[in-house]
Order: sequence, then C-alpha cells, then structure tokens
Amino acid sequence: MEIKSAAFSISSPTVNMCPQDNKPEFAFIGRSNVGKSSLINMLCNNKKLAKTSATPGKTLLINHFIINKEWYLVDLPGYGYAKRSKTEVANLDRMIRGYILQREQLVNVFVLVDIRLEPQKIDLEFIDWLGVSQVPFSIIFTKADKLGKNQVQSNVAAYTKKLLETWEELPPYFITSAQNKGGKDEVLGYIGDIIKSMQA
Repeated sequence: MEIKSAAFSISSPTVNMCPQDNKPEFAFIGRSNVGKSSLINMLCNNKKLAKTSATPGKTLLINHFIINKEWYLVDLPGYGYAKRSKTEVANLDRMIRGYILQREQLVNVFVLVDIRLEPQKIDLEFIDWLGVSQVPFSIIFTKADKLGKNQVQSNVAAYTKKLLETWEELPPYFITSAQNKGGKDEVLGYIGDIIKSMQA
C-alpha cells in the first residue's frame, strides 16, 4: 500500500467524540518516548504530521488522521513514565481503554516497543490485557537503526521467547526504523491486506 494523502482529522478527549463515519481505524500506542510520532510521520511521508517532542507523553488526546480518504490512523496517548499526577494517569488510562474496548471501527492496535530494551513489564501487561480483551493487535519494534543487525535479531528473539511464556502463538510483529524507513512497506502492506480482506 502507498500512502498518497494523510491529513489530521480530529483530536478527541473521549471515544464518543471520535469521527462518526465507519472507516476502519488502525491505532498506534506505546510507552512514552518509544518513537511513536516519528514512526507515524515516516509511514505517512510527512515529517510534521504527528508532533514529535523531546518531552515524553505529549499526546493527551485520541488523534485521528485520515489516510488516502479511506481509513484512519489513530495516535493514542502513550503509557508509562511521563510525569503526571495520579488523576491524570487514571484519566488517560480510562480514555485509552474506553477507545480500545468500545470503538467498533477499530481494526487493529499496533503496540510499539523499543527494540533496544529488554522486555518491559508495562508493555507485557498491556499486551496481555489486549489478549484477554480479545483485541486484534500487532507489535512494532522501533529504533532498529540504533542496534546492529545481529543485536536486533537477538533482542527480538528474547522478546518473542518472553511472550511465549504466556502466549500459545505470537502476534504479527514488525521491525522498524523511522530513520531509515525500515519496516515501512511491511507495516503498510499489513494494513492494506486487512483492508482488502474487509472489502472482499
């Protein structure tokens, strides 16, 4: 799939205020500072589409971007380290889970994971929650350009081994780099295949 057009559509504080049409939605989420905005911009060929920031946790709303006028890319707030009060964390958590569980147009959640790190408890717990909630998801390993090829493969193997402790089979996963556009064709191809299967 080729992205020919990508434009910001709306920012919503609750799932009820998201777009009212029935276009399929693909959501992107990850721990703060995982490189989500950079990845979204790389996929969409637009360096300014999603706002990147040196300060983790800048996304506070459910952000919809209309792609090729036929589907939505949804940028969800990150979870994890960002400096927030307990009330803010609780509100964000409620918003994220409300969207994921209630949004009928949601087709797939892409969970972003920093490939440089060993499996993080917060990511594994979120992945397990998606599984228990029967939400279709895939994993995107980010920042692959920061490691050598062998280290990338070694870290992915360690991650999948950890997942297989609780999962019978692995979810689809992709290895990406916003810097050198690694994994772009694979991720977009996966989205394209899902959309085609829905139209069949």
